[in-house]
Amino acid sequence: MGRLTRILAAMAIVVLGVTACGTSNTAGGKIGGTVHILGTWTGAEKDSFDAVMKPFTDQTGVKISFEATRDLDAILQTKIAAGNPPDVTAAPGIGTLIKLARAGKVVPLDDKLDTTELNANYGADWINLGKIDGKLITLYAWAALKGLVWYDPKAFSAKGYQVPKTWTELMSLQSKIVSDGGKPWCVALESQAASGWPGSDWVKEIVLSQSGPTVYDNWWQGKQKWTSTEIKQAWTTWGQILGSNGANVYGGKQYMVSTTFGDGGQGLFSSPAKCYMFNQGSFITSFFDGYTPKPTAGTDYAVFPLPDVNTANTGAHVVAGDAFLMTKDTPQGRALLKYLATADAQDIWVKRGGGKIAINKKVSLSDYPDAISKSLAQVVGDTKIARYDAGDLMPSDMQKAYWGAVLKFVQNQSQLDAILADLDKTQVTAYASP
Repeated sequence: MGRLTRILAAMAIVVLGVTACGTSNTAGGKIGGTVHILGTWTGAEKDSFDAVMKPFTDQTGVKISFEATRDLDAILQTKIAAGNPPDVTAAPGIGTLIKLARAGKVVPLDDKLDTTELNANYGADWINLGKIDGKLITLYAWAALKGLVWYDPKAFSAKGYQVPKTWTELMSLQSKIVSDGGKPWCVALESQAASGWPGSDWVKEIVLSQSGPTVYDNWWQGKQKWTSTEIKQAWTTWGQILGSNGANVYGGKQYMVSTTFGDGGQGLFSSPAKCYMFNQGSFITSFFDGYTPKPTAGTDYAVFPLPDVNTANTGAHVVAGDAFLMTKDTPQGRALLKYLATADAQDIWVKRGGGKIAINKKVSLSDYPDAISKSLAQVVGDTKIARYDAGDLMPSDMQKAYWGAVLKFVQNQSQLDAILADLDKTQVTAYASP
């Protein structure tokens, strides 16, 4: 369905160990042999990954054997069951990852990588996110962000609107747009069987920023009731964004539930604008590229992070990215992961574009190819509280109920108490399963 879950991989993932910043001393000299990689990239993305791999191969003599699949979870588990796992794989979905880690089918990285370099080159929360049951499991080489508000700077300028830096300023801007006769937001929730997930992004972003990481973690772990004060407050806050009966959203509640999420930004580029802001992850630019006429980054659209709801949780962001783990411990696999964690490796894809944001702090902002990617890299660098998509960390029954609740809420906000009570009931059964 194109959402961030394709790239998300798991609870607790992100960067693992690094060695020094240059390729000349990251791969350990000539090793030879082949490293077998299972991943999802094809086309232009695979071309960019090949470009990243070239210096590694030149330095180490290690050949790359890459197998692409869009059904990574199933293929990975089949290979492991057959006793023929890849050396390195893109991280699977959270449920699969946790199951494999607890079954001892992945290689813990704590004693395989240089934690001193890790601490020097990555933010602390990125490291903590890389752990499952206290063990370092996965590596993130590039990040993606949620909680981003896209807008047309020309439309803002024409109305004299300023980019809000605080939640209060966002609410003031929203009111100003309404008083001017416009619609502040476009919201699009249709995604076939997964319809509702874009609205769940709104809720989780608000929970993390409004109530902080402890509430957020307890919530997705099933320890915090949906009817609790904090979770209800998040839904209520989102309701203030939507307005009564969706009055702040172009097309109202019917448009929200019937419009495919990838088309949600179309209203930004109409003349006059149908809406002025659109909340979606960093991946959405690939959908913008498919619009007719194709909007130009920086000219037709720009972006700002959703402001902090509560300044006590400044720098809180829901994140995702390109993650890797080791399923067979080989010298080639170790060298590859060390290389992928370096600034040199990550910088190659950054310079090629495609929305990749380096996690290694030594990658220079000047290497990003446009103003938007620079601004997103700055947000990643400023992230102080990083968490993964709460819905993706929940059991599947809970996740489906969450998405369904979003659709019910936007159609009748007055039913919030009943909606949350139903989610509490699902929580009891969804978390009872092993």
